[in-house]
Amino acid sequence: MLSIQEKIKTALKAHNAILVAHYYVDAKLQTLAEETGGIVSDSLEMARFSQNCDADIIIVAGVKFMGETAKILSPEKTVLILDDNATCSLDEDCPIDEFSKFCDEHSNRTVVVYANTSAQVKAKADWVVTSGSALNVVKYLKDKGKKILWAPDKHLGNYVKNKTGVDMLLWQGACLVHERFKAKALIQLQNIYPEAATLVHPESPQEVVDLADVIGSTTTLINAVKNRKEQTFIVATDNGIFHKMHEVAPNKKLIEAPTMGESADCESCAHCQWMAMNTLDNCLDAIQNKTHEIIIDQSIVIQAKKSIHKLLNFTI
Repeated sequence: MLSIQEKIKTALKAHNAILVAHYYVDAKLQTLAEETGGIVSDSLEMARFSQNCDADIIIVAGVKFMGETAKILSPEKTVLILDDNATCSLDEDCPIDEFSKFCDEHSNRTVVVYANTSAQVKAKADWVVTSGSALNVVKYLKDKGKKILWAPDKHLGNYVKNKTGVDMLLWQGACLVHERFKAKALIQLQNIYPEAATLVHPESPQEVVDLADVIGSTTTLINAVKNRKEQTFIVATDNGIFHKMHEVAPNKKLIEAPTMGESADCESCAHCQWMAMNTLDNCLDAIQNKTHEIIIDQSIVIQAKKSIHKLLNFTI
């Protein structure tokens, strides 16, 4: 009897489909993506890979905005996600009607939005950025004399604002995973493991970011585990990333940064509930039955592609 992984591999080949997976989804899906010629990466690289491959169908193991980004860059391809309910708190925190009104009220500002947003919000933006590119893009815009309207993550926005000194107006969204990290508990953990390097994603609160040895995107944090001399790391991002970190540095020790606080029911529970909706079962179902297809109005695709392409074409 074939395993579900073998069934997925067979289905991918039969339908000329490719599986792309985010660092935060189940380890089995990450492994399967790489074994079948797909990719495990951040959301923008997932979309760029999808654009450049010759598959007819893109299977996105991640959340809805990631499927939308893939569709924007590959409108001629069929893009499927694994669960229609797999969303993102940052996306949910930035509804297009309210955001459009906010932009119209501050029309003198350049609109820069994080990749963790809907296609409609991307279409409203002048620029789309990732956590890895935000600093360089905003520095560039500051040098051009631009004032910034930033959305949706207030913590990443605050980090960029503090680093660049730019005049930036922040939308007040937050990632429900990263916002849970606690500075007081992190200090206690650092005291227990003084030899450890602390790695923090900038979607985390400022008081947590201030305790970091390395601040950066998922890719930056993975590379830190691979390349730094320390053998122990305290990691403040979604714990789905541990699979890739163990893969690139199998002999190093990884410790989850604490999310515990008042009324907490776990010491560290840093895993996105929507990323957890991605399973082998709904992956197979998506391929075989073409479920959960991403459909975006062509006018939105055209406008959103402009803001994404500014980033893809950006050089320092």
